[in-house]
Amino acid sequence: MSIPATEAVTPGLFGTGATATQTTQDKDMFLQLLVTQMRYQDPLNPTDSSQFLAQTAQFTSLEKMQAVADQTALLLASQMAFGASGLVGRHVTYTDADGKVQKGTVSGVTFGASGPVLDIDGAEVPLGSIVSVTDGTATPDATTDSD
Repeated sequence: MSIPATEAVTPGLFGTGATATQTTQDKDMFLQLLVTQMRYQDPLNPTDSSQFLAQTAQFTSLEKMQAVADQTALLLASQMAFGASGLVGRHVTYTDADGKVQKGTVSGVTFGASGPVLDIDGAEVPLGSIVSVTDGTATPDATTDSD
């Protein structure tokens, strides 16, 4: 039986995208496979019990690695949320959906499933589109123009 060591994690607002139901289903599937292996093994040539112990140890290790990945994703989502909220009132330069460089002041932050979205002069801008941040005291010519 082959179990992938890693899988993609898509962070939500303060989560990882993986649900408790998925984890329970994975455990159930592993146990069903283990029971099926035991049920259909040759009674005259049984499988070595150390193989079952090794599989159980691998599964436990995988569970622990998934828990660490889940906690890391939760920490990343929290850091992004705090970082985005710290941008309120700041002057930013960002790349819009058309690829043009725009400027504006962050007036608020919305936390959605895809991560923080900044409200910049009425436009909704994902946090990843921000190019630069200033405190608003710099002159407009000090940043890159959109032309």
